[in-house]
Formats: sequence, C-alpha cells, structure tokens
Amino acid sequence: MQTFEIPLTAQPQTFTITLVGMQYQFALAWRDTDGGGWFLDIADASGNALLSGIPLVTGVDLLAQYGYLGFGFELWVQTDAADAPPTFTNLGTQSHLYCVVP
Repeated sequence: MQTFEIPLTAQPQTFTITLVGMQYQFALAWRDTDGGGWFLDIADASGNALLSGIPLVTGVDLLAQYGYLGFGFELWVQTDAADAPPTFTNLGTQSHLYCVVP
C-alpha cells in the first residue's frame, strides 16, 4: 500500500494531478452555509465531470461509494485534531488530503 499527501492550500483551488497513471482535475470549493465546508469535484483530463460535490469528511474513504468507477485509489481526509472537520483556514496545514493506493 502506498500513501501520499495531495498538497492543498486554504483557498478554493483547481489543479491537475496524476494518480495511478491517470490525469485528473481536482477542484476544491468552500461552501459557507449550514452543513457546508470543503467540497471536492473530480473531472477527467479533458474537464468532463466524474464526481461533483464530495464533502471533505474525515475517517472515511471519500471514494468508497464510487467503487464502480474504478479509480484504483482511495482519498482520505485527516486532521491533526482527532478527526475534526477541515476548516476554511486549516486546509493543507492542519487538515490533509491523502491518496492511498492499495
């Protein structure tokens, strides 16, 4: 199993990343509402949406329910404060997004 951190910053962002040999576009957005927080959209290299609006929650594989899409990796969020949710200001410093390749 391989695990590595996907570097993030505490601001909305869009970037391209290669995971298990495939190129993806990740977009992270903050929703400042009740039940809001950080949300992730994943698109293919051409910008075609694959998944949209995945909440960044701790303690679970964010892609577990989408196994039928065959990503070949897992995404996990972990905070330094025992599974507290990521905040607007701590993304990338005290809260982290990890890619796990089984």
